[in-house]
Amino acid sequence: MNAPGSIAHAGPVAYEANPFAPSDFERRKARRAIRNKWIMFGFCAVLIIPLVAILVDIFIKAAPVLSLDYLLQNPSRQGKAGGLWAPLAGTFYLVIGSLLVVAPIGILAAIYLNEYAREGLINRIISITVTSLAGVPSIVHGLFGLGAFVLGMLPAFNRLFADPNNPESQWQAGLLTASLTIAVMNLPVIITSAREALGGVPMAFREACWNLGATRWQTIRTIVLPNSLSGILTGIILTISRAAGETAPILFTGATFFKFIADEGWGKLFPYNIGEPFMAMSMHLNIISTNISQMPDTMKFGCAAVLIGLILFVNSFAVALRVWLRGRKRW
Repeated sequence: MNAPGSIAHAGPVAYEANPFAPSDFERRKARRAIRNKWIMFGFCAVLIIPLVAILVDIFIKAAPVLSLDYLLQNPSRQGKAGGLWAPLAGTFYLVIGSLLVVAPIGILAAIYLNEYAREGLINRIISITVTSLAGVPSIVHGLFGLGAFVLGMLPAFNRLFADPNNPESQWQAGLLTASLTIAVMNLPVIITSAREALGGVPMAFREACWNLGATRWQTIRTIVLPNSLSGILTGIILTISRAAGETAPILFTGATFFKFIADEGWGKLFPYNIGEPFMAMSMHLNIISTNISQMPDTMKFGCAAVLIGLILFVNSFAVALRVWLRGRKRW
């Protein structure tokens, strides 16, 4: 008989199961989550690995010609020698010209649709029109630019502003018509992205301003727009890439294969007038890859590498700016 207060040890102590341990169902669910994560990673790798392989192949084949002189020299011998300054400068001015047109129009249209327009038939029709315009092929936009700007707008400009006795004063299809065509093509992207960015600003911000006596426009200008810049910048990023890489819209509206420009001085920095044909990287790459015989492969891949590098540089800068702006948000 054991003494009072003593503990009897009849054998090994049997501990109860941990009540916080995961059950079999939870373990199976965790294994499925891990498996699905790696499956999704595999699909991402399927997309990324070929892209990286293509970029590496292009830059390796373009390495023999990539240099500062290659960027600053003008093409010669139908693109078989020289550099890319003339089409590079033309692409830069094309992108800037299209942004100067599409950014104000697209942002103001998005402000109206999101902040002023009431829900109704007209608003739905505008939204459907914008969505449908985004799906129109680029070649159709090129034909529209040919009819509306080259064959319609330029003759009116020449009748009003040009000297009929001076052929050099006549406006031609060039930077102006091509920039307007690219702007029309990119308009749905700007409107959609800007509208979503404006809609992402909490309604409480607007109500607080209205309660303090601010007008609707004061609220939009001081609160809504600054807090939606990151989303608006996303649409601008997409338009920059698309404007720099499109060939079909500018094929009919002002781009040319060769345009003589100065090799030094102000004529090299500002090589084109808005009313004359210009060279562009996408057009230049298309011509030297398909229409010029005995074209060195290094020149083809060099042009492609510079175009890709230009787009990546602009996108990287814009993405970094967008991340910085997002970090300044107060919600």
